[in-house]
Amino acid sequence: MRLHVLPFLVAFAALVACSRQSPSETAAAGTPSESSTHPAAVSSLTEQEAQDIAKDAYIYAYPLVLTHATISKLSNFAEPVAGDAYGPPNQFHHVRQMADPNARVVVRTNVDTLYSNGILDLKGEPQVLSVPASDRYFMLPMLSLWSDVFAVPGTRTTGKQAARHFLVAGPDWRGDVPTDLELIRSPTRYVWIIGRTQVNGVTDYDSVHKVQNGYELRPLSAWGKGDYTPPKGNVDFGIDMKADPPAVVDKMDATTFFARFSELLKDNPPNPIDYPILHRLERVGLKVGQSFDVSKLPAAIKPAFEQGYADGKALILAEGNKAAGRGGKGWVYTTRSGTYGTDYLYRAAIAQCCLGENLPEDAVYPALSTDSEGRSLDGNANYVLRFEMDKLPPVDAFWSVTAYDAEGYFISNPMKRQAIGDRDKLVANSDGSVDIYIQADSPGPGKEANWLPVAKAPFTLLMRLYSPREAFLRGEWAPPPVVKTPN
Repeated sequence: MRLHVLPFLVAFAALVACSRQSPSETAAAGTPSESSTHPAAVSSLTEQEAQDIAKDAYIYAYPLVLTHATISKLSNFAEPVAGDAYGPPNQFHHVRQMADPNARVVVRTNVDTLYSNGILDLKGEPQVLSVPASDRYFMLPMLSLWSDVFAVPGTRTTGKQAARHFLVAGPDWRGDVPTDLELIRSPTRYVWIIGRTQVNGVTDYDSVHKVQNGYELRPLSAWGKGDYTPPKGNVDFGIDMKADPPAVVDKMDATTFFARFSELLKDNPPNPIDYPILHRLERVGLKVGQSFDVSKLPAAIKPAFEQGYADGKALILAEGNKAAGRGGKGWVYTTRSGTYGTDYLYRAAIAQCCLGENLPEDAVYPALSTDSEGRSLDGNANYVLRFEMDKLPPVDAFWSVTAYDAEGYFISNPMKRQAIGDRDKLVANSDGSVDIYIQADSPGPGKEANWLPVAKAPFTLLMRLYSPREAFLRGEWAPPPVVKTPN
């Protein structure tokens, strides 16, 4: 199964699609829990107004619908899937080893961290998230269904060697918080945890697995009651487990899309700053807490509404391509991901290209497909990535540069080296600078410590900066260009 997009999320984002046992799913499928309402003012809308509102509505709704499709597919299993981070909700599922360089399943995976995936459904009761004390880098970013990161237990935030127990509660829960738990209030019913734990090669697996085993989820009702065995998950056989979630959403017509959106709004409420767009949507009868049926719009504006829906799709696709760096020159990255405020188009673009992006304070992934002259990278040439003295990537955790083939997969090579970074024994030049040699053939015995092998074919690079410092986030440091050198 081919995965969609950039960093790892890509991996998860591509393996996904709709909800299990969800009342919102049932309603969206054609049995709305509440009747649709369309105020009389709808009839007074002009065609242009209806078209513009539909465009804005699609852009606003897209991350909610796509994230739901994604986590639903990830959790549509009765039992955990051996070897993969997929399985029933309200429990962790771990990737226990780095991807095989010969495997062509997940694009742009990494060799820096092992992943731990958890989908929370907080409808019934809160979940207790336990985090072990550890001296190694980890982060457990928690995404709302709107794709915003609202909490990140981990090295940067909660610190090293700090075991913690968090009560993750949904927006409507009003119970008492036990004294030994710290409340994290989720803004939505569903939460997606995309955990990452630092790994330093295959010999480090046992140590990483101990940390992963310390990540635990259990319902509040089971807290403090000894061993807990999660129940089996419910499988929805109506979900297409082969289709990528972005493709699933893209194939929805306006009626299906907005029906799904209106049902999801019922227990995944808007943000407090969303009133302006919500009042705008009410002008076409789309109100929070009520079902919505495009087919019942007045005949005079329905075609314009559907055209606006198509306009929103096209705009998100165009902006998503920009956000992913497709067709761009130089290192492409963003330092404004993770939370989006009212920039709904940017939020939708990031969801379309790179669902699950981190807060920039936790990790940023610059991508490169061209050299310093704007030419596409190709392993038939030799390249150098030079960091001048004291100009290595400024991070509080670690950094790396990974090479991928044109389709986003690892490149097999005699060194068995997929990435290079600050955990390698890099050799500095006499002036203190550090050269990374990016080429198919060995740069010579004295330079192989700094060699990132590629094949004699087109390739791309991805730099990963974990816990980047302010110098990078403020734009005072930027990745240097990759320069073509004589063969």
